[in-house]
Amino acid sequence: MTANADLRALVRTIPDHPKPGILFRDITTLLLDPAGFAATIDRMAAAVSGPFDLIAGIEARGFVFAAALAPRLNAGVLLIRKRNKLPGAVIGVNYALEYGEDRVEMHADACAPGARILLVDDLIATGGTALAGTELIRRAGGIVAQAAFVIDLPALGGADRLRAAGVEPVALMEFQGD
Repeated sequence: MTANADLRALVRTIPDHPKPGILFRDITTLLLDPAGFAATIDRMAAAVSGPFDLIAGIEARGFVFAAALAPRLNAGVLLIRKRNKLPGAVIGVNYALEYGEDRVEMHADACAPGARILLVDDLIATGGTALAGTELIRRAGGIVAQAAFVIDLPALGGADRLRAAGVEPVALMEFQGD
């Protein structure tokens, strides 16, 4: 039996979304299950090694997991958002997408220099957004040594890219191309 097979069974796979040939791993079915969601948060909390000052959630599904993990880990929540979503002074990082570019931002005063940050999202695929979030936090002086995900898609290489950037990724489950 694979570790976290009970949680894996709660993740729905939607073929050909958002385009033909893609197997979309949908965590909304996991979130609908109260016991499954609670177990996910318990296991994510157990898989990381704090202490952390802040849990940084990447928009949008990362917010759900960061907000649930933060009180468990005695930390605040730092929101990493898409461009132009935050009021006030922000800092941002542009990053490459398959076709084009995107940007993530956070409040300029959200992270004190030296703060220990856990980066959180629902899924790690190519690692572009997670790497951009890491760069953003480091630019503010924060320390990102670990990132937590519900799902890793190892064939896309994102976890390896995070490791190369000095961030240790942890994930509760992996989905290959199956």
